[in-house]
Amino acid sequence: MMLPMLLRTSPPVARTTDELPDAIDKVAESAAPTHRFLRRQWYAAALDTYGGTARTLLVERGGQPMLALPLIGLGPAPLRMAQLPGCYWPFRSGPVALDAGPDDFAALLGEAGRQVRGFRLGPVYDDDPMLQGLLDAARASGWRAMPRFIADSYLLDITARQAEGVWPRLSTLRKNRFNEKHLAALGEPDWSFASGADWTPALFDDLAAVERASWLNSRTDGSDAKFTLDGHGRFWRSVVADPVLADMLWVALLRMDGKPAAFSFDINAGTHKFAIANSYDVAFRQRSPGKLLYYRNLVRAVADGITRVDWGAGDSGYKRLIGAEPGPAIRDWLFLRPGLPALAGRLLAKHWARQGQAPTREAADGD
Repeated sequence: MMLPMLLRTSPPVARTTDELPDAIDKVAESAAPTHRFLRRQWYAAALDTYGGTARTLLVERGGQPMLALPLIGLGPAPLRMAQLPGCYWPFRSGPVALDAGPDDFAALLGEAGRQVRGFRLGPVYDDDPMLQGLLDAARASGWRAMPRFIADSYLLDITARQAEGVWPRLSTLRKNRFNEKHLAALGEPDWSFASGADWTPALFDDLAAVERASWLNSRTDGSDAKFTLDGHGRFWRSVVADPVLADMLWVALLRMDGKPAAFSFDINAGTHKFAIANSYDVAFRQRSPGKLLYYRNLVRAVADGITRVDWGAGDSGYKRLIGAEPGPAIRDWLFLRPGLPALAGRLLAKHWARQGQAPTREAADGD
């Protein structure tokens, strides 16, 4: 009883530390389950992959870390602008303890103003706890917060779908079994799942091999690939150095005659699944291996207690077919401190917004 009382009565203390302190993990452990992947190694993997030198803004109450905001430089050094390190999937944000309050965010923003002229937060969802707390603090303190629209998100509410009847529908599963029989005519299929200690270099190599055999490799420059070393493979290989994060990373994998043919890669955060990437070898495209695999993945998710799947941004066609509906918009934000930076923001706001995407009708109606 004493610790919660102490946290409520103690004033927030904000400070800046060099690099990435262990306190980031303590904040993540007390964050909402959907945000507990925002651990120290998540940011360390980004620095290792994409570069940058980090410093971290911390807010503590009674010696307990409440908020953490790692930052790296953004643009020319004289501008004194910053952004969060990290991966775009599923979003870029900082961990927030569930019991963090307005005073904590005010202290964080005050410390940010002493360190930088402004910072970028995102891409991030509209309902993100760090974003919501900073927006309230910005309104109260004269900071300018500038959004640009990136994309709609799509969410599959499994609990709601099941309330409407059996889900996935038996007719869908029967059709999938029929297609799996035809797939078996091309080779021997092996369906498997992996997580935790299963994350070996060989497994990452298998996922990279699927991407190299996919449409992504033939239609793009491959820079968006998640697992190739000329894509983002180094990031994910570094993430699993933290066993807590390794346990959150999940993959469903199809092999044909022992050769990797399709995968569905996720982050499992409590009862919430972030669908990060799906890919398949185009040699099997006529048998829809990707679709067959992600339905198997969803059936396993239901058995494991997952109640919501976050499909993120991108093509909504197959997501809607599964039952996903538009969720919170995903935006990039610039926070500019009071004074000249905020004044400049008034002039730059439209230019910043144009750097994003044009909102869809659904997103515009919901704003």
